[in-house]
Formats: sequence, structure tokens, C-alpha cells
Amino acid sequence: MSLKKNIIANYVSQIYVTAIGILILPYYIEYMGAEAYGLVGFFVLLQAWFNLLDLGLTPTISRETARFKSGATTPLGFRQIYRALNVIFFIIALVGGLFLYLLSELVAKKWLNFDSLDTDSVIFSVKIMALTVACRWLCGLYRGVITGSENLVWLSYFNIVMATLRALGVFVVMFKFGFTIFIFFVYQLIIAFVETLILFNKSRTLLPSINSNLEVIGWSLKPLLPVLKFSMTIAFTASIWVLVTQTDKLVLSNVLPLAEYGYFTLAVLVAGGIMIISGPISNAVLPRMTSLFAQNKNIEMLNVYHNATQLVAIIGGAAAITIFFSAESLLFAWTGDKHLSEAVAPILRLYVIGNSFLIITSFPYYLQYAKGNLKYHLYGNFIFAGILIPAIVLAAKYYGAVGAGYTWVIINFLFLTFWVGFIHYKIEPGLHLKWLFNNVIFVCIPAVCVGYIIHYILFEPVTRLDNFYVVISTGIPVFLTSLFFSPIARKVLGEKYFNKVMS
Repeated sequence: MSLKKNIIANYVSQIYVTAIGILILPYYIEYMGAEAYGLVGFFVLLQAWFNLLDLGLTPTISRETARFKSGATTPLGFRQIYRALNVIFFIIALVGGLFLYLLSELVAKKWLNFDSLDTDSVIFSVKIMALTVACRWLCGLYRGVITGSENLVWLSYFNIVMATLRALGVFVVMFKFGFTIFIFFVYQLIIAFVETLILFNKSRTLLPSINSNLEVIGWSLKPLLPVLKFSMTIAFTASIWVLVTQTDKLVLSNVLPLAEYGYFTLAVLVAGGIMIISGPISNAVLPRMTSLFAQNKNIEMLNVYHNATQLVAIIGGAAAITIFFSAESLLFAWTGDKHLSEAVAPILRLYVIGNSFLIITSFPYYLQYAKGNLKYHLYGNFIFAGILIPAIVLAAKYYGAVGAGYTWVIINFLFLTFWVGFIHYKIEPGLHLKWLFNNVIFVCIPAVCVGYIIHYILFEPVTRLDNFYVVISTGIPVFLTSLFFSPIARKVLGEKYFNKVMS
């Protein structure tokens, strides 16, 4: 499967999954209430924190699958790694899920702040969350095999189906049995179980066959030793990632009333769409860059790196700029709730800009991942976490969601400004300025100027339709500007136009 098809398939599924997840949010609040939606936001938070237990195993199996495909690993060696990781994943899911289950009453009574919800219902919901989170976490191993195999078109279709069942299917069930948190979380558990079974079976079909009479897979963990250093480095950086992206949400889940936390979650999820934009590209690019480096094709690997950065800058940058300049209009057109729009817009603006810095900052990680050396990424994340975590805890505690948002923007900007250049200097000298200016600055700065001008010349919107018009009138020119100033986009579009004229 070509890299182009993989990226397109990933983008289609991610856009759909993100869109359906975001568009459905006002209906959760409308039918279940703000407090109940705050509980859903806490459920999302639990899933993120459970990823601390990943220990770098998911990226490891994805990388080893890509290495096997390129001929760097034997079928037996790969099967041994897969089985060892299966054992570890199952044990961690069991222990982690049980731990969360046993803490459910403490979490409901001592951590969460709610008024209208029944305490017993909240306790039961947290218990079901624990089981669902453990079940979904198991999917990471199987998704890693599918991703490393570059079987991303199938995975994209599957993600679309599961997202539809999770987001829309639950409303069908709740219309029948009632809009309660009990029905919501039990349904999510059932869907998570089905998802795990299907991914497990699909990953099994992608495993290489071996001669069982001559080769024994066994149940040893020793096959993991050669990849242990890489795995532990990934584990640490993944843990840091969870800490730096979820600490504010954890603190605010205790500081804010559950209803207000629901509004904060809404803003963060919308802003998180910017980060999800980079997901399809990284899923497609990581195995390809790893494979090219394993074949000593360094120039081709760097070309993929440049192209991927510029693609994220075009799409992610345009989306972030549009949301920043039309945040309140977007929220009102979407929800029809003026109070919600005014309350959430300042938080949304801050997080969407911080996230746009973060997705560009992530790219040096892809380069280090492909080379199998995450030393500088490890150091950088340690420094980043050491500054961000205490700062964001204090900001969230004393200044609430807006204080956390300002901290998020400032520190991500500083990290992008200073640390990314240092990493490029160390691992690929001479790359940084060309990478930064051609792929990011020349693409995004003109789009910012266009967004700023449009923001101040458009009329004051009144109705939901007016506000929707404001978003579209901002987004389309901003996106077209990004395309126009992108060297790669101009080249591709120019070649297509030239071929069409000459044909």
C-alpha cells in the first residue's frame, strides 16, 4: 500500500472520528446534562492516564513489525516478540483495570465534585470506566501490528465503524432505555470488548507463518531484551507526554465542579482536533521512515520528513488559525448556546494555539524514532516536563482553566523555539533552518495575516447561520493561503495543472 493512500485513508478516518466525536458533544450535554458530560470527560482523562502503563510497548511492536517487513527481523523472532508483548499487555490490563476498579468509590466521593448526580450511580460508572479503559488499552498492541504492517486502509475503515457505534450507536440505545450514565457506560464497555476481539483477530492474520515442527515460539520474555532500551526510552517519553498533556485536566477535574469541568473538556476536545490532525501522518510516516533508514536510504527518508511536516503545517496550521480567529462563532454555530460559547472560547483559543506549536515540535521525534535513537527526545521531554508540570499545576489551581491555557501556550512556544533546533543540530546538522522556514514559517505566517484581516472586516454575527458563515469565510481563505505559500503544494498542483493543459 502506497504512503499516499495510507495518509489519505488515515486522514479520512481521523477527520470522521474527530468530527463525529466533536459534533455529538452538545447532544450529550443537552440530553444527559452538563454534570453527566463532565463524567464523560473524566472517562476520557482516565484513558489517557492509563496509557502510562504502556511502557513503550505499542510503538515497539509497530517498529518491529515495520522492521520485519523490511527484512531486518526473522519471522520467528517477530512472533516471539509478539507473544511476549501479548503476555505483558494482558497482565498490565488486568492489574491496572482492577486497581482503578477498587479505587472507584474513593474517586467518586473524594475527588469528583457533583451535585445532581446520584453517588451510587457515579461509583458504578467509575467501575465500568475501569473495565472499559483496560479493554481499550489492550487494543494498542493489535493496532501497533496493523500500523507497522502499513495495513492502514483497513484500520481506517474499522476506526470509522467503531467511532460511529460509540458516538451515534449509544444514542440509539439511550433513546430506547433512557439517557442515564448507567446506560452510557455499560454500552461503551460492550463496544470496547467487541473492538478488542476484532483487532486481535486482524492482527493474527498479519503474523508471519513459521514451521511449528522446527521453530518454537515459546513463552519467554527474553526476545524483548534487544529492544528493551528502545522500549524503555519510548516508555519514559510516553509517560512524560501523558504528564504534560493531562496534568492540567487531572488537577481541574478536582478543582472545578463537574458541570464546569464538562465545559472545559469540551474546549480541550475541540482544540485536540488540531493534535489529531498529525496522527494519520505520523501513523503512515513512522513505519515508512523506519523502513527507509533500515535500507540506508537517508535522502528519501528526509524527503518524507520534509513533506510530512509541510502537510501538517498546511492542514493543522490552517485549522488552528481559523479556530483562533473564530472560536466564539464556531462554538455558537455548533451549540446555539451563547453562554457556553462565551465561557469556552477563551480556553479554546489558548489550547488550540498551544497544540499547534506542539504538533510541529513532535516532528524531531519521528526522525529520532526512525533512527532508533531517542536520547535527545528523552532529555528534552525531561526538561519540558520539569518546567511545565509544576507551572501548570500552580496555574490551574490558582487561575483555573485560562491560567492553565496561557501556561500551555508559552511553554510549548519556548520548546519549539529553542529545543527543536538543538535536536536537529545534533542528529541532522544543516537541516533545521531549511526545515523550519520552508515547511512551517513560510506556510503559516501569511495564513495568520489573512486570518487577522478577515477577523476585523467581517460583520458582527447574530444567528447561528451568521456565525457558521464567519467560520467558513475565515477558514477557506486561510487554507488557500497556506496552500499557495507551500512549496510542495505549489509543485504538486502546478504539475497537475500543466499535465491537464498539455493532455
